[in-house]
Amino acid sequence: MYLGKSLETSANEGVLVKQQSIPTSLQTIRELTPHFLKYGEFELSFSPNTISKYAHNLKMTAELIGDLSVDQITIIHITDLKMKMVARGCGEARVGSIIFSMKSFLKFCKDYLELQVMDYKKIRSPKLRKREVLFLSNEEIKQFVDSIRLMRKYDGKKHSTGYRMDGLRFRTLVEVLLGTGMRISEALSLDRDGIDFQKHEAKIIGKGSKERTVFFSERSIEWVILYLKERKDTLMPLFITNLHTRLNKTDVSKLFQRHVKRSGITKKLTPHILRHTMATNLLFNGCPISHVKEILGHDRLETTCRYYLGLDKSKAKEAHGKFLNY
Repeated sequence: MYLGKSLETSANEGVLVKQQSIPTSLQTIRELTPHFLKYGEFELSFSPNTISKYAHNLKMTAELIGDLSVDQITIIHITDLKMKMVARGCGEARVGSIIFSMKSFLKFCKDYLELQVMDYKKIRSPKLRKREVLFLSNEEIKQFVDSIRLMRKYDGKKHSTGYRMDGLRFRTLVEVLLGTGMRISEALSLDRDGIDFQKHEAKIIGKGSKERTVFFSERSIEWVILYLKERKDTLMPLFITNLHTRLNKTDVSKLFQRHVKRSGITKKLTPHILRHTMATNLLFNGCPISHVKEILGHDRLETTCRYYLGLDKSKAKEAHGKFLNY
């Protein structure tokens, strides 16, 4: 006896093709997870990061509630999963991510594999409280970038011996994040030949594996040009390590921690907060929120509004007095 639809993949075609069915004995969370991940990759075009997140979330689910057969999972197990995650000290966003992964997994089992599983529509993600969007002021931006050491030590004649390439690389990355609003994964995926230096643009594959165009500010493109001019290699990745490998998010996280401490800024500061900083700077300077949506690469205007409308309380009060007239 076999499950309904096949999940064998064709690497050449990049799609799922019907070749071999899955035995009904393979119905537990762990056993079906690889097939769900293949489905997500080839049918739904999940990015590698998304695939990794789903894999981790489903592994954690099986650890917390047991590697149950999917037809045995009930709403009580979902509630138990939430309770155990909270007991572990997981925050709302983490709990929400796990629950969403489980809901997507059960939807796959029911709608694609046609298995007898619970109604996934009954699963409710925890309601997330709206958080204040953190961003840097112009003064704090200057304080942060000034903490980045660019020049090497001076020689006996008080002449600089050149740029510190690690400092120049990090300053350029910070300027690119502030000048484009890219996510850190998008910035690190840039190749030098992917940038149109005349138009100050680059085409990238963003969230959800969707292609979009990002725009560089004059200031950020000047830092990129300077950084590449000082590079002595011909490697394609825009941001590389001293070992000539592409810079990754772990490397960047350590760099941010080091420079935040050096700068004396007490706010939380991550690459994503620079994205928020860019967006709020645009809004405070009068950029229409519909343009901010396109610059950030949001699919829906609702997402942009949820994050950024109402950030400047003083301007909101000023607008209230100016425009409200019965």
